[in-house]
Amino acid sequence: MDRYLVRHVSNLPGGSHDDFFRRLSASANNGKLWIAIAAGMAAFPGKTRRAAVHGLLAQAVASTVTNVIFKTLLPRTRPLPEHLPVFRFVHPQPTSSSMPSGHSASAVAFAVGVGLVRPAIGAALAPAAAGVAYSRVHTGAHWPSDVLFGSALGAGAALVTRHWWPVRPPIPKTQRTAASAPELPGGKGLSIVVNALGGSFTDETADALREVFPEAHIVTVRPEDDLVEQISATADTPGTKALGVWGGDGTVGAAAAAAIERSLPLLVLPGGTLNHFARDAGIGNLQQAVTAASNGEAAKADIGFVTAERGLAGSPEVSELIMLNTSSIGLYPNLVRRREQLQPALGKPLAGVVAMFRTFAAGTPITLTVDGTPHRVWIAYVGRGRYYPRDHAPLLRPVLDDGVLDFRIFSADESFARLRLLWAVLTGTVASSSITHLREATEVTIHANGAPMALAVDGEALAGVRKVHYRVVPRALVYYSPQA
Repeated sequence: MDRYLVRHVSNLPGGSHDDFFRRLSASANNGKLWIAIAAGMAAFPGKTRRAAVHGLLAQAVASTVTNVIFKTLLPRTRPLPEHLPVFRFVHPQPTSSSMPSGHSASAVAFAVGVGLVRPAIGAALAPAAAGVAYSRVHTGAHWPSDVLFGSALGAGAALVTRHWWPVRPPIPKTQRTAASAPELPGGKGLSIVVNALGGSFTDETADALREVFPEAHIVTVRPEDDLVEQISATADTPGTKALGVWGGDGTVGAAAAAAIERSLPLLVLPGGTLNHFARDAGIGNLQQAVTAASNGEAAKADIGFVTAERGLAGSPEVSELIMLNTSSIGLYPNLVRRREQLQPALGKPLAGVVAMFRTFAAGTPITLTVDGTPHRVWIAYVGRGRYYPRDHAPLLRPVLDDGVLDFRIFSADESFARLRLLWAVLTGTVASSSITHLREATEVTIHANGAPMALAVDGEALAGVRKVHYRVVPRALVYYSPQA
């Protein structure tokens, strides 16, 4: 059959198509064509960039398996010059085994790998992959069966690597439990704390708030002021029906503690260095906050209660903190900082992968006892509520009152743990890797074994911690949220 098909190709009339297939075949040497296409796709964040990475990963696996394993196991002579016209036969021909075709394996692996993530782009690449595969027969580099076998290997490599890089389950829809809260038209009955140390604060910030909340009591906390004292004083202002806060995660956490203590609903305004709670509460801009406050639209949220012990074991200094979002021990703050620096250029998924590589390539694990079990860990992460995706880069929290702590450990307990972790990051299998421990709990206790730990709660650092206890307080906070 091979000789029959090659003879049929040799009988085709010559023309410009001979030069086309010769150039197409050469462009795919060493995967250059697919690398160039992947580079172009990488300019588009999200699934397109992810598809490019998966295509290259599949191509690399297919090329390695084809050239290192099967060409050694299946030696075969390539077509000879007498099998094709001299103007069609390319010189010099490769000297490796003809079986299977490495060009075909790489072409199909890349196209199928891309198509598994972005089907439309994969379909667009299919003619190019088929053209490269056919060009190997047209130019006399391979027998047709070599091309078919190579193509099958390429498709298999794409499917196998897809198991390494599984499709992420869909993120659940946002759900909020409605709560009653006073209507605040014009901000009447609303007392607002503005932290001047918030990253996006300007002299016009308070003026902008006064414009949309003309009847609100607004206090700007300057760097020389005590933030907690100012929040408490603002919350105690006579006639206050709700407490508003403008600032980052740490400021919002302090305001939440004051609001809970006084049974006041909390209005979180978008602003500050980072304000993850405002995002999860559905307040992405000031107008949404105004709408929710004016209409009395509110919901309930769980809080995390954190008890941290510092100092000597016999006479510890105890700090009690409210956690609205996340807490971490170990390298997680470095990971987040790197990810957020890279995210504008690379997009969220790829930025998370690159940040993970940089962080763990040089990081040192610490020894902790978690609920009575010792671990060597790079990161211990606690989220107030289930975060998604379920891997090394949790970003979204669709439910604020699910009653759980999202607890994740990236451990160094096993042999070659660093290599295992980096491989899991590369292949997208962090959630299922043996070095990753994911669970949900209502309470977690962590002890430092040896040197004290560096703890971060909602972005606020606490050094010298020897023991920390987390617990969930269900639906303790009422917060304003549009269309809750």
